[in-house]
Amino acid sequence: MESKLNKIIDIALEYSPSVMKAVIVLLVGLWIISQIAKVIKTIMLKNEVSKDLTPFISSMVSVLLKVLLIFSVAEMVGIKTTSFIAMLGAVGFAIGMALQGSLSNFASGVLILLFKPYKTDDLVEIDGQKGWVKAIEIFNTTLRTETNQNIIIPNSKVTSDSVINHSSNGHIRVDLFFAMPYEEDYEKVETAILKDIVLLDDVMTTPSPSVGIESFESHNINVGVFLFCKPEAYWKLYYAANNQIKVTLGQNNIKMAYSEGIELGKIGMK
Repeated sequence: MESKLNKIIDIALEYSPSVMKAVIVLLVGLWIISQIAKVIKTIMLKNEVSKDLTPFISSMVSVLLKVLLIFSVAEMVGIKTTSFIAMLGAVGFAIGMALQGSLSNFASGVLILLFKPYKTDDLVEIDGQKGWVKAIEIFNTTLRTETNQNIIIPNSKVTSDSVINHSSNGHIRVDLFFAMPYEEDYEKVETAILKDIVLLDDVMTTPSPSVGIESFESHNINVGVFLFCKPEAYWKLYYAANNQIKVTLGQNNIKMAYSEGIELGKIGMK
């Protein structure tokens, strides 16, 4: 009994310095990690990172650092973690390969929330799809179209393709075109359209509306009407302005050009 007790005392004396050192390292390490997590959270909040993403990233960093700390402490007291780390690495590699696409979308989602190429309610074009940003999620971005459809786009598409943000400057240009015959007086057309188009509710005066000749075709002149409005009023103004152009041309007896082979003026039916 005495020999066993002496053996236990010898072991305790042998390992006590390492254990004490490991305990100190563990406590100090946990305190440092908590401070790092707080700093990361503060920086993200100052940069207006999503409130949903901030706690997620800070907690993820905290967990990763704590895992590394535990491995370091275990090595200090003589626990061999090499085999465990190798097994953990193999499992992580297998999971990573299986979730390669999801991990790519996740990483892209984090980049979107950090660098903010767009935000919720912005009018954007992504991968050829146009709509208002309804939600920015970890794996996908959801757009709402003018026809009230939801388009779900993987975040990896956003970071690999070009993104057009129509809302970033606070206003968007509405482009409208119609065909005018060569016989008409262009200055008369321009004056009449500008006089009536500025009366529409959603037209911005700065930048001001403009009318210009877009191109000269074989049988007609293509005229462009360019208006500015807030992004959320785009489609409302688009249809209202087209309607107003039709009314203005009719009230001023201005003819429009039809396709080749059809006479100018009214289209009659026999």
